[in-house]
Amino acid sequence: MKTTPKGPVRPAKRPAATSAVRARNSRAAQEFFGGIVQEMRRVTWPTREEWIAATILTVVLVVGVGVFTYLVDITFGAIFSFLTGGAR
Repeated sequence: MKTTPKGPVRPAKRPAATSAVRARNSRAAQEFFGGIVQEMRRVTWPTREEWIAATILTVVLVVGVGVFTYLVDITFGAIFSFLTGGAR
């Protein structure tokens, strides 16, 4: 709290929210969540077969990138080992 020659300066009090403000905020929240529900109903969800195919593809790609990264790491490790005379 700040002080002045006349004494401490107290912060101004916030006006209390009125019931009209609360009702408007409540209505806005209901409209927002209602809009979310409407949008979710419009979504075209994938079929079970599409989910399975996408999952398998993701796993295969992750494993492939992991193997590729491992092989590149081994290759560069061998190259740098050769260039530095086997020093680590």
